[in-house]
Amino acid sequence: MTKRIQYTVHGEVQGVNFRSFTQSKASSYGLSGFVRNNSSSQVEGEAQGDDESIEKLLKVLKSGPPAARVTKVDTSEIDAKEDESSFTVK
Repeated sequence: MTKRIQYTVHGEVQGVNFRSFTQSKASSYGLSGFVRNNSSSQVEGEAQGDDESIEKLLKVLKSGPPAARVTKVDTSEIDAKEDESSFTVK
């Protein structure tokens, strides 16, 4: 079953290659969606795919790349999108 989540990653997550790390991991898990920085010094985005792949992504978001210091990851389930086929950095 396909599901879509919205996520926000808190901590020291900008300027540490978090977006490219997330794109690489999400793409390797077969997920679609996006990742971007927000104006509150957080990283946010959406990811869509099967439950197992979403859980894998959430696990790596909680640690991030080596230079990141993640303090919290907020998630919520949202409606799936039909017209998306890749995971992009915005």
